[in-house]
Amino acid sequence: MTDQEVLARFLGADGRLHTIPSKHAKLLVVLDHLAQEFEPGQRYEEAEVNLVLGRVNPDHAALRRYLVENHFLTRENGVYWRSGGSVDV
Repeated sequence: MTDQEVLARFLGADGRLHTIPSKHAKLLVVLDHLAQEFEPGQRYEEAEVNLVLGRVNPDHAALRRYLVENHFLTRENGVYWRSGGSVDV
C-alpha cells in the first residue's frame, strides 16, 4: 500500500483524521503527513500544537505524544519543534 493509499484510508475528504492507525507502519505515514503542518526551525507552545492537531482529530494529546515518541517533534520545557518527517526539496 502506498503512502497516498494509507492517507486516503485514514483521512476524510476534509483532511480530518477519522481513525488513528493501529499498525505502526501506517501510523508513521499519518504522522509524517501531520508533521508537515509544522515549519522546521519554528518553536511552538503546547497550546499551538494542540490547536493544529485538534483541527485534524479531537485526540490531539495522543497525536502529540505519537509525534514526539516517533521523533517527528521534539519537546523540551513545554516547547515543541519539528525534528523529523519528510521535506520537499
